[in-house]
Amino acid sequence: MADVRFEAVRKVYDNGQVAVHGASFDIADGELMVLVGPSGCGKSTLLRMVAGLEAISAGTLSIGGRVVNDVAPKDRDIAMVFQNYALYPHMTVAENLAFGLKLRGHGRDEVQRRVRTAADMLGLAGVLDTLPRAMSGGQRQRVALGRALVREPAVFLLDEPLSNLDAKLRHSVRTEIAQLHRTLGTTMIYVTHDQVEAMTLGQRIVVLNEGRVQQIDTPMALYRRPANRFVAGFLGSPAMNMLEGRLERRDDGQAVLDMGAERLPLGRPRLPEGSAGRAVVVGVRPEHLQPGTGEAAFAATLESVEPVGNEVFVNLRLGSRPLVMRLPPRDLPAPGATLPVAVDGAALHFFDSASGQRLEPAPA
Repeated sequence: MADVRFEAVRKVYDNGQVAVHGASFDIADGELMVLVGPSGCGKSTLLRMVAGLEAISAGTLSIGGRVVNDVAPKDRDIAMVFQNYALYPHMTVAENLAFGLKLRGHGRDEVQRRVRTAADMLGLAGVLDTLPRAMSGGQRQRVALGRALVREPAVFLLDEPLSNLDAKLRHSVRTEIAQLHRTLGTTMIYVTHDQVEAMTLGQRIVVLNEGRVQQIDTPMALYRRPANRFVAGFLGSPAMNMLEGRLERRDDGQAVLDMGAERLPLGRPRLPEGSAGRAVVVGVRPEHLQPGTGEAAFAATLESVEPVGNEVFVNLRLGSRPLVMRLPPRDLPAPGATLPVAVDGAALHFFDSASGQRLEPAPA
């Protein structure tokens, strides 16, 4: 096992494209860290630099306290699981698991021990003589995991390993990866563009955008206190509602967001210092909008209802602005009806309109 440290790590390609802008963060020994962001944000590039598959343009990368900038991939004590299983089609499961160990010169008994241990851990003991083409996608991904597992590396690297699986299999294999990490206690770096995977798997999450680290924290800390508008909009499904306007505090203490054609009542939240008259973006999670009346209520047009089993997503419109509300299953008016909606003023997020950075509420 080993910690991983990025110190001002930068990646610039020959054509001048900057893929990673000076990333600096630590991954603790035994931690499962998730790198998440949209396509092209630099997450896979960071992973490939750890693996030694991409050269580092500047900065320092350390694994277990050893600088590895110029260390060959085979000497880094890492194992990587790719998106496309990369199994040898003419080899059985057992042969796929054992192949890398044999190349490294491990003895027969040691190879058999490691293959047996990995197969038992991943539920592959009954299919060791099976060829990949006769297996499901979930089984093949478990073989790919097993091939990394038998290496007994200091660091596991997983590059979007569930992207080729259907939704049910993704959930199943995701649970297995989490269990595997708890059992092994080995450092894991997991790359995904799926924020649900990131939230459910990561002990901590690195959110990236356009090659820059946006925020690093635990899943719920990111959800409850996003550092900027990008993080707020990226994490959460449905996404956070964003409304832009100027904040006002009325004489009676109530706050209002002046959006021009519409004025949104916000109740009596703690506003950021000096925010009166300031252009801001107000963020509100779908679960913090609810049908109701009161001083922080407004009338919205119900456009459509999306039942997804144990909850309902209600698509609304306030003037020209779309909103999404999350509710438990219930009877609702027909599309086109006007619905009174109340804002939970205590759960609002404020961001600067220009920079997108979070604005903290003034002390109580």
